[in-house]
Order: sequence, then structure tokens, then C-alpha cells
Amino acid sequence: MESWNATIQRDIGGGFNLQGAYVGSRGVRQTVNQNINSAGPGGGNNGRALFPAFGRTTNITYHTPFDTTMYDGFQFQATKRFGATMLGLSYTYSKTFSWGDDTDSGLTWNWVPMLQRNRAVAGFDRTHNLQFYGNYELPFGRKHQMANHGAMAAILGGWQVNWIMSRMSGTPFTVGSSGTSVNAPGSTQTADQVKSSVEILGGHGVGQPYFDPLAFKAVTDVRFGSTGRNILRGPGVFNIDGSLFRNFAMTERFKLQVRAEMFGVTNTPAFGNPGATVSNMTLNTDGSVRALGGYTEITGATGERQLRFAAKFSF
Repeated sequence: MESWNATIQRDIGGGFNLQGAYVGSRGVRQTVNQNINSAGPGGGNNGRALFPAFGRTTNITYHTPFDTTMYDGFQFQATKRFGATMLGLSYTYSKTFSWGDDTDSGLTWNWVPMLQRNRAVAGFDRTHNLQFYGNYELPFGRKHQMANHGAMAAILGGWQVNWIMSRMSGTPFTVGSSGTSVNAPGSTQTADQVKSSVEILGGHGVGQPYFDPLAFKAVTDVRFGSTGRNILRGPGVFNIDGSLFRNFAMTERFKLQVRAEMFGVTNTPAFGNPGATVSNMTLNTDGSVRALGGYTEITGATGERQLRFAAKFSF
């Protein structure tokens, strides 16, 4: 691994601090799981690389150093502090290129003439990542401007609100097709793109396409499809986590904190990527869609609201 960064930071007064950074890294000869017994288009099992010499017709996975992965990112951060309160905003614009999505993933194309085609945006890449966060101590109680003595100070003092809001790009995915016609064991078939651009329709659920299903078609020839790996992106992510703390100074030595924490405050689902095998789609004789069969449909999500209560005693 080779990593480097350059950062510039400036305090502009009034509790504001700004920071900008470039971050880069390279995974030199990152390992992948390569199938060294693959075949080219139309080869079938008899066309596998090791069939002529050894009669092998099964996959042989070779965990091997392969080629260089790349990450380049620009990071910006702004913070504001006043008293016990802090606000922060951070944004990252980045791009990651890889040959497989992690060190244990397989290649999409294992046939030697197609190896270079595996280079693409990584499946975990998120181009935009925005985070807004902070904590705010309510202005009540002792040493504050409001309700700073008596019963009101005891009731209203010691409260603190905390939050983090996240907004991120979706992750890439590959549009696939049945590999029957290409008959190239050891490699994955991708679809043909038949429209110059792919409209993102934004549907969620069965029968609601996320992207234009007719922008691609299944491959029925003895060849690999025209599209590459990870050419489209799924839905982005929006989430807010928040918490409410109450601090009790029981004595100078003993302190108690009770907290209520909520994950997914807005209960906004984080939708998964859509089904992307064009061969699952059924067409009518006029070329219109009869049934999607899971293709372009988003049927999974995470991110339900969760609430947790806790207490911490310190001395």
C-alpha cells in the first residue's frame, strides 16, 4: 500500500476552522481470486485453459497479486465552536478504481484477452459523502444565561443534544445477461447497451423499474456483452442519528449521565441496488415490457429507526 496526503488548515477567527485535503492511495498488485481455468467465447468446458493438458473442466481459483487499485479524494471540513457547542460539516469527493471489489473477490472476466476489462469503479465507491454533525448544550442551568438557579436550574440544566446527518451517493452495479450464448465458463456475461444514455426512473418495489429496462438487451450471440463492470449506481443514502444526554453532577466526584439515542431518526430506508440481469425480463411481441422478473426492481432496504436508552456512572 502506498498512501499520501496534503492538507491545508486555517483558523479564520470567531471559532471557525477550515480544512482542505487531498488524499491518495494505491494498492500495488492487490490480490484477487482469479479463475485460471476459464474459456473464451464459445469454448465451453473443452475450451478451458487447462483442458488440453490436464482435462480439467472445473474452475481453479488462484489467489494472486494482480494489479494496482487507485483511490483519489478531496476532503473539506468546516467546524465552528462556541462554548460547549460544536458544529461540523465535512464533504468528500472521491473515486476508487479496482479490478475486483475487495481482496477476496473474483474477476468478472477471467479469459486472458479480457483481463484489462476488469478495471472499473469499485463496487463500494461513493463519489459524494456529506456529513453534518454537532452537539449543543441547552442554555439552561448553572453557569448558563437562562434558568441558572433554583428548581428550574435543577430541572432544565445539564441537557445536551447531539446529531449526525449523512448524505452519500449510491454504490455501482453491473448490468448482467445470461451467459448461455457466450458459453465461456469462468467469466461473467454483461448486457448490451442499446440506448446512448440510461434514464434513472427512481422506482422502488416490485413492478417499479429503478432504471430504464429497455436501455439494455440480452446477448444472444457467441460474444461478451458491450457493457462494462459497475456502469450504473444505485440509490443514495440519507440518514440522521441523534441523541439526548442529561448530566447529573451528584457530587464533585460522582457523576451520572443518562442518554436516549436514536438511529435513523427520520426512518428513511436505505434501498439496496436493483436487480440487474436483463435476461430475467420478458418482452411482448411489440418490444414493450411484459414482466420485469426482478430486473431493475429494488426489493430490499435497511435503515429502520432504532431507539436505545443507557446510563453511565463515573467517579
